[in-house]
Amino acid sequence: VQLQASGGGLVRTGDSLKLSCTASGLLAGSYAIGWFRQAPGKGREGISSISDRTGETLYADSIKGRFTTFRDKPGDTVYLQMDSLKPEDTAVYFCAATGMVHGALSSLYYDYWGQGTLVTVSS
Repeated sequence: VQLQASGGGLVRTGDSLKLSCTASGLLAGSYAIGWFRQAPGKGREGISSISDRTGETLYADSIKGRFTTFRDKPGDTVYLQMDSLKPEDTAVYFCAATGMVHGALSSLYYDYWGQGTLVTVSS
C-alpha cells in the first residue's frame, strides 16, 4: 500500500489550496482516507476523513466550514479543499488509510501513511 499527499505550498491568509492524496494497493470501497496535520512543535491532529465506500465525511471542529474532503468515485484520488486559510493552518499535511470504512479522526485507527506535504500560510 502506498499513499502520497501533494499540493502544498506557500499561500497568504485568506487564500485557498487543494491537496491531493493518491493511494495504491487498496481495494476500492474497503477503506477510508484521513487527513492529518502536524504543526511545528505540536502533535499530529486528525482533521478529516472520507469513506471510500460511501463518501461520508468527518471533520474536526478546528477546520469545519473551511475545509472539504471529497472524491469523485470509489478508488479515486481524494482531495482536501482548504479555504479561508489562516496562519495557524501552517503544518505538514498527511493522508492515511484505515480499514474502518466509515472513517475516523484518531491516528490510532490508521495503518498506512503517506509522506506529508508542507502548507505554509503567511499573515
